[in-house]
Amino acid sequence: MDTISHAFWSRGLFGYRDHKWLAVFFGVMPDLVSLGLLFIIKLFNGILNYGALPKLENLFQLAPYPDYPDWLFFMDNLSHSFVVSFTCIAIIYFIKRDFVLPMLAWPFHIMLDFPFHTKEFFPTKIFWPISDFSFDGISWSSPEVWFPNLAGIILLFWYKKKNR
Repeated sequence: MDTISHAFWSRGLFGYRDHKWLAVFFGVMPDLVSLGLLFIIKLFNGILNYGALPKLENLFQLAPYPDYPDWLFFMDNLSHSFVVSFTCIAIIYFIKRDFVLPMLAWPFHIMLDFPFHTKEFFPTKIFWPISDFSFDGISWSSPEVWFPNLAGIILLFWYKKKNR
């Protein structure tokens, strides 16, 4: 799923009272700590390249990918893991309980990514580091996913506005 959609779903489902932006943060954070961080590093180093993202032939090969540093895959696996997200949420539950609901945007992000990422490009390893299991899903950019996603977001905010 694209990062903007994650932001809208997070705000609509988990943003309440004073924690609307906290929900948005946790909804987009898994993408920001991996590809977002890479973007910032490339921006400051003046090495942004334009065009389509390269395809990853085999995520399990030993040779490093020329366009992506090794830490990127670690950060993507770390931030897209139910094991990691629910562990962090459990810790926060004992520290600041009113942050737990907005933090649920994080595992919701993972749940949305799991069926809508292919094994070809950043598959979502939901049980990492325990398992490298992933699913060869339908790309979120395909029309049969993108348009229902947009319709769902519109319906969610229409429903929230109607029931205020």
